[in-house]
Amino acid sequence: MGVPIADQATELSASRRITYLHGRPSNYDVEERPMFATPTSSKAPLEDEITAPKKSPHYSHRAPWLRALVLGGNDGLVSITSLMLGVDAVVMAESGRASVISGVAGLVAGACSMAIGEFVSVFSQRDSELADLNIERKELLLAPDVELEELTQIYVSRGLSYYLAKQVAEELSRVDALKAHARDELGIDLDELSNPGQAALASAIAFASGGAVPLLAGSFISSYPYRLASIVASASLALACFGAIGARLGGANIFKAAFRVLSGGWLAMLITYGILRLIKCFFNM
Repeated sequence: MGVPIADQATELSASRRITYLHGRPSNYDVEERPMFATPTSSKAPLEDEITAPKKSPHYSHRAPWLRALVLGGNDGLVSITSLMLGVDAVVMAESGRASVISGVAGLVAGACSMAIGEFVSVFSQRDSELADLNIERKELLLAPDVELEELTQIYVSRGLSYYLAKQVAEELSRVDALKAHARDELGIDLDELSNPGQAALASAIAFASGGAVPLLAGSFISSYPYRLASIVASASLALACFGAIGARLGGANIFKAAFRVLSGGWLAMLITYGILRLIKCFFNM
């Protein structure tokens, strides 16, 4: 005669409540533990432990203004230093008045030239950007579907699937279609259009700051050899500092950049001084 189903269930339940200690059965009635117990921990949940990764510094966005700053400063420094050395190579006067006057004239003329040149250049760039934006604005009004497909194909060319690219293009166009086309099709950031006045002022200040170094170094020394040494030493130190600062802001090697800028400055000074000395000797000045 078989065991009733109810009795089988009772026996099975009782057997599950028996635990084994050191391989031997124990008849103590202990509470059954679940087969897949979840370990408890005092740590915070996983999502609380995850922190946002630190962003690595990027330097490419600094390139335009960094280039203008370094170019203007080095231009003023090398130009005025070479100009004063060239005048001293011909005049060789103890007072140094001619050298200082030529330095002041070169400083004013160079700063104005840099400002005007930068203003005209950046203004032309801004005009081109505005012209492209006007064309794009008209195309968006006349053929929005064509422009949407064009934007989609741009994202497809960057690696997105057509479906995802279409979705991205539609979402961005819904927010600001002109801004999306300007950024991804024309490469123009509407939030950072070129500013001619700012560029002109920055170039003039950078040139004047660089040119003021040799001018101040040579203005208060009357002795010719000491004045020459002071101008060259101050210019060399400033060139190295310009190179190091530019490299630091741009994430490049400081010593290589300083040596590169210093070598270029020395070469310009040597050429200017040498040519003017030859002219003095040739014409018996």
